[in-house]
Amino acid sequence: MKNRIQELRKDQKIRQEDLAEAVGVTRQTIISLENGKYNASLQLAHRIARYFDLKIEDIFLFEEEES
Repeated sequence: MKNRIQELRKDQKIRQEDLAEAVGVTRQTIISLENGKYNASLQLAHRIARYFDLKIEDIFLFEEEES
């Protein structure tokens, strides 16, 4: 799943450490999210969306699986 966390964070000049602290995770978790190596839980996705005052789907880009 792709996301816009890094883009949003850089646009607003927010450090990884500050975002991590605000949403209750480690900086390493933010790095992993930004690099696509970790998918956020629904709870974490909600906290990140609230932090940026956006909807979850505005940050996390769900790709449809082809069948």
